[in-house]
Amino acid sequence: MTERRDPSSVDLVQDASLDAAVHEGAAQGLPAPSGALLDPRILAAWREWLAALATDAEAAIAAAHVYGELGPEAREAWLDVLAEDAPKLQVPAVAIYAPLLSVESDAARRERIEVAMGEEGELAPRPAGGFALRGIAAGGDRVVALVTPLYLRFVRVLWCRYLPEDGIAWARHDPIVRAEEAPGPGMVLDGAQLEATPIKLVIEELCHAILAQQRKGAELPPSLQLCADLFDAHLEGDPLP
Repeated sequence: MTERRDPSSVDLVQDASLDAAVHEGAAQGLPAPSGALLDPRILAAWREWLAALATDAEAAIAAAHVYGELGPEAREAWLDVLAEDAPKLQVPAVAIYAPLLSVESDAARRERIEVAMGEEGELAPRPAGGFALRGIAAGGDRVVALVTPLYLRFVRVLWCRYLPEDGIAWARHDPIVRAEEAPGPGMVLDGAQLEATPIKLVIEELCHAILAQQRKGAELPPSLQLCADLFDAHLEGDPLP
């Protein structure tokens, strides 16, 4: 049987996940671990940083960024730590886990995070709403910014260039952005000025482009896979991997 580790033990502090998170917290003014022993103040700082995820946009964005840079083992270790510490905090589970879910593509870890969020995860992520901006670039390519809510005052932004009948030229994903910093009408992307466009129309066009990409046997950009929930209900046949 695997030994259960105490979250305050020295070896746990040396895990890449906790070390990275506390290091990121240090960049925001929180102390970073030093020496061989875990100072209780370090553990307190880690938990304070977790608590800040509910209200501090910088902390939430940093959590998504740091977690997204970690490898599989470190991500598992991070989730192990949260399983121990999250219940001890007076913070909604969705605030702690949603930043991680926004950058997690592994099906097993996504399921683990969703289970950890519990009923909050069923209600808070992907609330109704969102909007799309679209422009026409050289050659008739569509360029879009697709903005959809995450939780609290955070959104995600999918940027994409495509032709519905030909496929995806490129795509990138900003997994967590302050709502007030989301793109707006009039911005220029790839030389095209973006204007408000019905979100349903943009999603349908992107679904046609995804199908065209799949029929060519070309690989889909990872950014689209992280936003698979936007397209799966509209795609013919199998959903996005």
